[in-house]
Amino acid sequence: MGKNNLYDKSYAFAIRVVKGYQFLSKEKREFVISKQLLRSGTSIGANVAEANGAISKSDFSSKMSIAYKEALESKYWLNLLKDTDFINKKTFESMHDDADELCRILFSILKTTRINIK
Repeated sequence: MGKNNLYDKSYAFAIRVVKGYQFLSKEKREFVISKQLLRSGTSIGANVAEANGAISKSDFSSKMSIAYKEALESKYWLNLLKDTDFINKKTFESMHDDADELCRILFSILKTTRINIK
């Protein structure tokens, strides 16, 4: 897809989420919360990829908005996994920081996009 910082960061986050899901399901026997994180965490990059192929500014904004919401949801599931002792503080902080960075980037893009659509 060429050089795209957001795409690369969301793809790397998705890889971490998949590996986290593998660990949680095999080692901790946790399936429900980790599956929710798997869905939201991998959806961020998928929506960014779709936005890169958007056919209009509003289509682009819509996909970025979904990606932003999925990143927020991922932060929720990470908090829940930490607070139920399925992941340790170090893992939580690292993954939460990555999700938070994605949120900041996506929100900035949304602000700019929505201003330019008006």
